[in-house]
Amino acid sequence: MAFNKIWYTIVLGLLLPFSCAHTDFFTSIGHMTDLINTEKDLVVSLKDYIKAEESKLEQIKKWAEKLDQLTDTATKDPEGFLGHPVNAFKLMKRLNTEWGELESLVLKDMSDGFISNMTIQRQFFPNDEDQTGAAKALLRLQDTYNLDTDTLSRGNLPGVKHKSFLTAEDCFELGKIAYTEADYYHTELWMEQALKQLDEGEVSSADKVYILDYLSYAVYQQGDLGKAMMLTKRLLELDPEHQRANGNMKYFEYIMAKEKEANKSSTDSEDQMERETEVKKKDYLPERRKYEMLCRGEGLKMTPRRQKRLFCRYYDGNRNPRYILGPVKQEDEWDKPRIVRFLDIISDEEIETVKELAKPRLSRATVHDPETGKLTTAHYRVSKSAWLSGYESPVVSRINTRIQDLTGLDVSTAEELQVANYGVGGQYEPHFDFARANEPDAFKELGTGNRIATWLFYMSDVSAGGATVFPEVGASVWPRKGTAVFWYNLFPSGEGDYSTRHAACPVLVGNKWVSNKWLHERGQEFRRPCTLSELE
Repeated sequence: MAFNKIWYTIVLGLLLPFSCAHTDFFTSIGHMTDLINTEKDLVVSLKDYIKAEESKLEQIKKWAEKLDQLTDTATKDPEGFLGHPVNAFKLMKRLNTEWGELESLVLKDMSDGFISNMTIQRQFFPNDEDQTGAAKALLRLQDTYNLDTDTLSRGNLPGVKHKSFLTAEDCFELGKIAYTEADYYHTELWMEQALKQLDEGEVSSADKVYILDYLSYAVYQQGDLGKAMMLTKRLLELDPEHQRANGNMKYFEYIMAKEKEANKSSTDSEDQMERETEVKKKDYLPERRKYEMLCRGEGLKMTPRRQKRLFCRYYDGNRNPRYILGPVKQEDEWDKPRIVRFLDIISDEEIETVKELAKPRLSRATVHDPETGKLTTAHYRVSKSAWLSGYESPVVSRINTRIQDLTGLDVSTAEELQVANYGVGGQYEPHFDFARANEPDAFKELGTGNRIATWLFYMSDVSAGGATVFPEVGASVWPRKGTAVFWYNLFPSGEGDYSTRHAACPVLVGNKWVSNKWLHERGQEFRRPCTLSELE
């Protein structure tokens, strides 16, 4: 029996459009979109494999049905059946040839094409670091935007187009990643969510015994001994022989007895001291908390008197010839430091060109190391960036000229246009754009002085999150596609304006693209003259 070739549609050209494998996928939504296409191609390949297996089984089934009928007839009258010479010949042929062909068909591995594609694609897959990075991003979003685990698990986020939810197994994995980081607070939250979903009847491969084991230890590490004992008892009800749980229970009981004795000797003065400490904690508002409040839109509100000083206007770049007849729209975002936004300042076509130029070069964003003056990656900046020069494209050159015309500053000494795409929960924690007095070598290799000003294009709308916030003054600037914001980092005297300390809030929902231009001191001597006052 000849086996017809049926493997027609295995996809052999599934290579990603990368010249080499990218790393840190989780730091750029732009690069993660390529993974969606990869997974789609793999699904197509998998379905082709399934069709091949089904076709193979269908042929075997037909062969079996045909022989079943034939052997039923033959076994009723073997001698009479073989008395026909054709039947005798065909029996010899079947057993000598056709059964061998059937054996080859049964042994044929139909998965070769699919496995080959998997092998090719695997070199472009995310790794453990990406999975951990994406998990930490979810935990960061949870903290920044005050999301409870149930809301996040059910995917009830503002502005979502494609709702998704976390299974009990997903929640368990998040808890495990938090546990490996010794983050027992989030371990408790996500193990409890996994347990809750299982208790509600969700069918899952997650095991309650494992969940309770992690959960009880995380609770104990946070000092809640009573709850840890309760959870351990529940674990032992499910698995009475659990060695670690039995050992933990004995230890918990021992610690509980010691604490009861210690509590008898506690004094009222200690209670008073604890209350005073608690008051101090509530009064203390660290930068991190202010930053997160601003990200949620809960920052300080500008007084009506100050708001009256903010205006919108048509701006011609101080009588710049290019904008006298066609001024641009400008509005004040904040007064001190003065932050202005330019509207409709970059077209959709220009944005797409900049993104297409940048995307192949995107790599993990870096920051200046204040000690070495060199660029290095940092955990507090989750994004990928690329640098574009004016000579590479007339679009980039035109954008640079536009920035010079509207700011009145010389861009010849500015850094190249930096394009950034933020990843899952992408952010850039509070920082200064300019170099402080204790960082004299920060921009030494450029030879153009300090960063005098920042121009920031928003190249996408963001469904939720992603604001640029200034914790020192309480300002929040929200992304609006096609606009740009501008502020001075230095006073005219050359001293740094510490109120410009700012941050990029985590992207809760959506894809954030920005590009920025850092303008430097050199070349601005007559464009922005120095003043005698340090803070002017």
